[in-house]
Amino acid sequence: MLEVRNLHVGYGQIEVIHGIDLDVNEGECVALIGANGAGKSSTLKAICGLVPAKQGTIKFNGKDITNQSGHSIVRAGITMCPEGRQVFPQMNVLQNLRMGAYTRKDADQALDVEEMMNMFPILRERASQAAGTLSGGEQEMLAIGRALMARPKLCIFDEPSLGLAPKIVAEVGETIARIKSMGMTILLVEQNSLMALRLADRAYLFEAGEIVLEGTGEELQSHPEVVKAYLGH
Repeated sequence: MLEVRNLHVGYGQIEVIHGIDLDVNEGECVALIGANGAGKSSTLKAICGLVPAKQGTIKFNGKDITNQSGHSIVRAGITMCPEGRQVFPQMNVLQNLRMGAYTRKDADQALDVEEMMNMFPILRERASQAAGTLSGGEQEMLAIGRALMARPKLCIFDEPSLGLAPKIVAEVGETIARIKSMGMTILLVEQNSLMALRLADRAYLFEAGEIVLEGTGEELQSHPEVVKAYLGH
């Protein structure tokens, strides 16, 4: 579904991604793990049209989407649940969910709002509450629901557990597993490497803007370098 080839990304004169290749097949959950600053989020931003690719190609379902605008990439079927949640703080929960469907012209948006509130019951309770007043965990559920409102073919999660309490981190992991079980294709960047590898069918390890290891989630969980550097045991 997603093919990234020889991708180079930089900010000004500083290159942060040095010619990586990665693939995401339909129905897979693929995780990108590595230290802060390794280039994971920059890769996601390039895929989503938020930072330019200096070199290389990004193809989605066979179509070249390299350096297309963010809104056209959403229309193509890719949505991101961004790092730090980035809900619209002054808008209420219901309005935030509706914003997720801004590219859609169909008449089923109300049905999908209902589905999101069934998936995340706390959002029904908070429907008229300003999103900025929600807890971090509630905002994460809202950000996930907003991303799903676009009916994406590929849903990207950028650090969904960042800054959340351990109990909420576990709930986020369960939510992503549930979304995967619904048949959604997922690309996941996650600081909690163990959670990411348990969720992932396949994974890539980033170091200093390069991919240094790849394999199944299970293979990377048992790889000595990953265990020592990222799994804490």
